[in-house]
Amino acid sequence: MIQLYNVTKIYPSGVKALTDVTLRVHKGEFVFLVGPSGAGKSTITKLIYREEFPTRGQVIFNGKNVIRMRQREVPYLRRAMGMVFQDFRLLPQKTVFENVAFAMEVVGSSGRDIKKTVPKVLNMVGLTKKADVFPGHLSGGEQQRVSVARAIVNNPVLIIADEPTGNLDPETSWDLMNLFLNINKRGTTVIMITHARDIVDAMKKRVVEMAGGQIVRDEKEGTYRYEA
Repeated sequence: MIQLYNVTKIYPSGVKALTDVTLRVHKGEFVFLVGPSGAGKSTITKLIYREEFPTRGQVIFNGKNVIRMRQREVPYLRRAMGMVFQDFRLLPQKTVFENVAFAMEVVGSSGRDIKKTVPKVLNMVGLTKKADVFPGHLSGGEQQRVSVARAIVNNPVLIIADEPTGNLDPETSWDLMNLFLNINKRGTTVIMITHARDIVDAMKKRVVEMAGGQIVRDEKEGTYRYEA
């Protein structure tokens, strides 16, 4: 599904974020990206999402060269992906339902489809009773569940989660991870950046460790191991 071939990324400031990185992620995998801050983890996800371009190398998603895509193809690329962030990024003036519906509106879904799909997704993340509530009246865990609902409502083939449990307590973090596991079991590929050692060690998923802009370890059923 995703291939990075000999990718190097040097920012205009001269900072080299990635050096000759090659990575392949298959459909349906669950992959943890671990390593210190500045190791290049977020840069990899930005390249997949086409928020950044590599200085050298190739980025392939679902058989298409992301770099060579025409601008009109980019929305279709991003429609196939769902993004979940540490800081939730919800619209405070919109209700839970409206936040999730907005993700469908921006890709041109009909009102009929939105009314049909959003309740199903809210039920999946356990927020049916919170549909008319504004984000400011939700707990951190509930807000993150809204962001997950927003990420999956367009039925993406890939979820990219950047430190999704970073602002959550341990119990809520595990609730969220079980949600990601269920999403993954439905066939959605998940790439997750995290520093949550206990979660990575317990889940025994594929672990890709980065340091200094390079992949230094890639284990099928890995543990965290990285020492801060």
